[in-house]
Amino acid sequence: MTEIRANTVLPAHRERVTLHTADGLALVGELARPLHRDPVGTLVCLHPLPTHGGMMDSHVLRKAAWRLPALAGLAVLRFNTRGTRSAAGRSEGEFDAARGERYDVAAALDHAEHHDLPRVWLLGWSFGTDLALRYGCDPAVEGAVLLSPPLKYAGDEDLDVWARSSKPLVAVVPELDDYLRPDEARRRFARVPQAEVVAVAGGRHLWVGEPAVRQVLDEVVARVAPGAAPLPTTWEGPYETWNDLTGGRQ
Repeated sequence: MTEIRANTVLPAHRERVTLHTADGLALVGELARPLHRDPVGTLVCLHPLPTHGGMMDSHVLRKAAWRLPALAGLAVLRFNTRGTRSAAGRSEGEFDAARGERYDVAAALDHAEHHDLPRVWLLGWSFGTDLALRYGCDPAVEGAVLLSPPLKYAGDEDLDVWARSSKPLVAVVPELDDYLRPDEARRRFARVPQAEVVAVAGGRHLWVGEPAVRQVLDEVVARVAPGAAPLPTTWEGPYETWNDLTGGRQ
């Protein structure tokens, strides 16, 4: 039995994917699926602000892809929005301040639909939550989990769309967030009757540290694959270790 650490990569079927947007761009991404069973649900990950270092490899999203196919039976689709670079490569286009990114979200949802990925949920983090709120209330989407939502680009009109949809909306809000703290989040999300605001004591916007990541992933899995929550902290079986110096698994 091995403790799951920050750099533990559990078994999954992983493939690089290219998403094609309606305005003609190619976006780099990765799809991780359970090895020996069909996924019970799907996370489409929307990363933090690329002008401040956000990308598909932002640590919470990367660890979701490393762990959740094996621990929760989930497929995890990550990708770089337009103009964003990570170890997987750079997506075409340029950052467009949550305008042209609507096509990026649509391309990811199209990919999930065309590959018959079941029960699609959005997992947005920071800037990614604005994309989820503005462009993610799609018939193909079952619900959304929002990590550290700043509500910078998304407004009340976007929240009203979600309110009318009755789709689950879960905002996981750090107590010490730099942009939107729990009391204000409760006030803003009150216009969405089905919205749930989860306040995380001592939490910060970037969810640094293994305890913070585990808490976030538990909140996600409790909604998307509740039978797998809370996630185990140990693993029995083969695994790999990520090396940041070489940018690969070993």
